[in-house]
Amino acid sequence: MPSNWESLDATLRESVEQNVEIYTRVRPALKLVTRDVLLTLRDMLKDTDVTPLFVTGRTKTVASFREKISRIEEPLEPGGPPVLKFPDPFRTLNDMVGIRVITKLPAENAAVANLIKRQRQLFDCRGDREKDIGSIESGTYGYSSRHLILRTIQNESVKEYQQAFNPEAQPNGSYFFECQIRTVFAHAWSEIEHDIRFKAEDPRAWTPQFDRQFTATAAMLETVETAFSELNESYEQVRSFWDLEGEGAAPLTPNRIRDVWRTLLPHVDRKVDDDWGWAAELMAAHGLNQTVQLAGLLSANRITEVRKALDHRYSPGPDRLLDDLLLWQYGTKHIDLTAESPDTIPHPRRDSLQRRLKQIERYRLTQA
Repeated sequence: MPSNWESLDATLRESVEQNVEIYTRVRPALKLVTRDVLLTLRDMLKDTDVTPLFVTGRTKTVASFREKISRIEEPLEPGGPPVLKFPDPFRTLNDMVGIRVITKLPAENAAVANLIKRQRQLFDCRGDREKDIGSIESGTYGYSSRHLILRTIQNESVKEYQQAFNPEAQPNGSYFFECQIRTVFAHAWSEIEHDIRFKAEDPRAWTPQFDRQFTATAAMLETVETAFSELNESYEQVRSFWDLEGEGAAPLTPNRIRDVWRTLLPHVDRKVDDDWGWAAELMAAHGLNQTVQLAGLLSANRITEVRKALDHRYSPGPDRLLDDLLLWQYGTKHIDLTAESPDTIPHPRRDSLQRRLKQIERYRLTQA
């Protein structure tokens, strides 16, 4: 399969060659523009809440420039001569300078885009679109990428490029370039896809099975990104439980205990009764009334030790497990605060707690 340049009609080659000559001449100055906007964006995104994995930039190669401006469109009239898609590339191409911002999670794409767009003294955003929005609406798959078209404002490197391009024109420091924002997963997918689909060493080496495989991997990629996003959300929620100036100080109402429990121990939940008032009473008996205190009590290591010590015949539910954790932590104090009075007959709860405390004490002796 011949390239765009190789397939180009001889009548259009002269125009393309002229533009390629100009591009070859001004490309060194354009590389300085790329370096300038790249460093500006890196500095802008450094030490922010969504610091990207990395930010890279490239200036389109001469060969790539020639190939792109050799594209043709359908004739304006049926049977008419072919026309170039980019007859004036220096006015219409926005990707001669390209920046890529690589993030970890999809939500960070929007956050990075918003940060960039707020820097109005440096860049004017003239275009903003989601690469995969069409595939979402059509029910198909493709990699997700945020594409911004940015215009520099009074940029000195751009002025030098403009003077190299046309010494007779007054430079204004205004230049359009493309900034792609995507996750590391989408970046890997698009790089491989680009190498095989658009930069293949032998364009004849193609089969429709490749399209099918790319679609399948795009679907898997979306699933993986969703899973990592949910994992990150869970982490941020758990982390907030330890913030004494925020969620960690929230009072332990029955519903709050239920929500914290289901976040930390989703595999240990109540089967029938959804009233968690009993848990609030047990915690309050020890003066535990803040979210951070519940998070500390539900330590994974402590739960493991409690399970080993009591050797539960059946997996305990939240009521039994919380009771055992408080017994492990407070011992006889927990019995005195939450069980029947010793004078009460019968006292089944006190008997049960004392039996379990002896098991805990025996276990601790074996671990000493």
